[in-house]
Amino acid sequence: MTQPSLPELLHAAVTAVGGTERPGQVAMAEAVAEAIDDGAHLLVQAGTGTGKSLGYLVPALAHGERVVVATATLALQRQLVERDLPRTVEALHPLLRRRPEFAMLKGRSNYLCLHRLHEGVPQDEEEGLFDQFEAAAPTSKLGQDLLRLRDWSDETETGDRDDLTPGVSDRAWSQVSVSSRECLGATKCAYGAECFAEAARERAKLAEVIVTNHALLAIDAIEGAPVLPQHEVLIVDEAHELVSRVTGVATGELTPGQVNRAVRRAAKLVNEKAADQLQTAAEGFERLMELALPGRLEEIPEDLGYALMALRDACRTVISAIGSTRDKSVQDEDAVRKQALASVESVHDVAERITHGSEWDVVWYERHEPRGGAAYRHSGASLRVAPMSVSGLLREKLFTDRSVVLTSATLKLGGDFNGVGASLGLGPEGAEGDDLPLWKGVDVGSPFDYPRQGILYVAKHLARPARDGDRKDMLDELTELIQAAGGRTLGLFSSMRAAQLAAEDLRSRIPEYPILLQGEETLGELIKNFAADPRTCLFGTLSLWQGVDVPGPSCQLVVMDKIPFPRPDDPLMSARQKAVEEAGGNGFMAVAATHAALLMAQGAGRLVRASGDRGVVAVLDPRLATARYGSYLKASMPDFWYTTDRNQVRKSLAAIDAAAKQAD
Repeated sequence: MTQPSLPELLHAAVTAVGGTERPGQVAMAEAVAEAIDDGAHLLVQAGTGTGKSLGYLVPALAHGERVVVATATLALQRQLVERDLPRTVEALHPLLRRRPEFAMLKGRSNYLCLHRLHEGVPQDEEEGLFDQFEAAAPTSKLGQDLLRLRDWSDETETGDRDDLTPGVSDRAWSQVSVSSRECLGATKCAYGAECFAEAARERAKLAEVIVTNHALLAIDAIEGAPVLPQHEVLIVDEAHELVSRVTGVATGELTPGQVNRAVRRAAKLVNEKAADQLQTAAEGFERLMELALPGRLEEIPEDLGYALMALRDACRTVISAIGSTRDKSVQDEDAVRKQALASVESVHDVAERITHGSEWDVVWYERHEPRGGAAYRHSGASLRVAPMSVSGLLREKLFTDRSVVLTSATLKLGGDFNGVGASLGLGPEGAEGDDLPLWKGVDVGSPFDYPRQGILYVAKHLARPARDGDRKDMLDELTELIQAAGGRTLGLFSSMRAAQLAAEDLRSRIPEYPILLQGEETLGELIKNFAADPRTCLFGTLSLWQGVDVPGPSCQLVVMDKIPFPRPDDPLMSARQKAVEEAGGNGFMAVAATHAALLMAQGAGRLVRASGDRGVVAVLDPRLATARYGSYLKASMPDFWYTTDRNQVRKSLAAIDAAAKQAD
């Protein structure tokens, strides 16, 4: 029997999910199939509405090798596992004459731990464990969440936190979950045979397609022991987020609270001398964290260096002591010991990493102001250490012994793939070398007619924004734009403070248009309310630049208050920029402009989400029109019709508003 062709398979899958084939989707599927057949690496830019998931799932399933699909968001993971994969597998079954298995796999802390649930949680201040269900008042939010979790444990088949609706607080979940370091291990745990996390791993071992997240992919790359099953194809969706997620996993943090928790957990399990050594080191570290240290620590101050070495050495002593001490009077000693070890090892590893002083790491000190503007407290201080770059790690761990496909709506920045490629550890497109993986980039376009559906307006007449300065002219412009649009506005701000000031000002200026503000409700509720009432506006910062999907008349104006460059005092970004400059490159373009281009491409993508959408992306920062880097940023955004004519934009918005009202 002849093998079905890729177009036949794609047609069957698209029909099964109720979609329509698009040229970009066909081009993407062909490029992915070719890359998998050749064992090659591919970057695919596919605009919103292309149907990316089927564009990579169909050729991957047709090839028959094990594939891992890693995404950045829960929404896409759910779409793949609950909608796209079941329908695609059934649609392809008659043609492929097999029914590939698929499974979801996440980090261990995402699954309910039956040992924690039934045996209790190791308590910091006392020996043994305590019953969290008795400790929490049944009328409290925590108590209600815990009772729901206990009832849910009898019903759930997966134990996956994301399958629990409505969800519970992080505090409640922490009472019934464990990290990989805290886990007793299936062979040592009384509940190992029923373990949800182990069951998920077993399903993944048997599956042809494993859906996971960027964080677990990063853990699999960074840590010695593999977490994901062996696979021949890796597909990274929402790939514009990958570097950020990998950096997050590779970042270590040390706080006084974390250190004191380790002291309490270890105290009852080690001899007095080891406990006192760790206590003394913790107190020394805490005293130094109360001082006003600078942001980035290019060199570790001498007294802090001594404190960290003392902490590292004390942790090492305690780790050895915990391993050689047994105390049968401690209830469920193995669980208590495992949690204590996890806490102490975590402190040790970060202290060791900072004192080791790798030139490839960036270390900085942060203070977090408590809510309400109260005075700083030492508990809000932290030391953080992150890799200067994850490109070398990704080049070594990601692009070896498998075909890798990375896809997103925003991978071409400034007109080519090389900027994103460099952040992933790749050389220029088409370049070959001993340690440079060969790759190519493909832009399959978008099903939308951007020049006809959208306008990119730059308010060239406004004053150049100053850092944290008063921008009355910007607020005047924003007010007029919202009035012309009849509401329908998504306001994307460069900081939460800017969003709050704008919301406060405009609520008094134009009370007829409700303004929702990020943080005042959950993000899901805000987006739901924004979509429900076209007169409503939604203001916010980072998560709104990438997390809003509101097709139709409720979002016809997307406003960016200014170009979202990283803050000049951002320790990691400034260190990366300096490193590029010292190597002879353009640090501003490689780091700051690339960061801004990615966000602006994502933010502009909020406007046109369906074929009938019309509207304006308004950038209230004249630098997009006047600065030399403006063309690079514009080339990273959808190809909207471009103008700086404020009167024309107001007329267009009014016409779009009138058409939307007539359609209603």
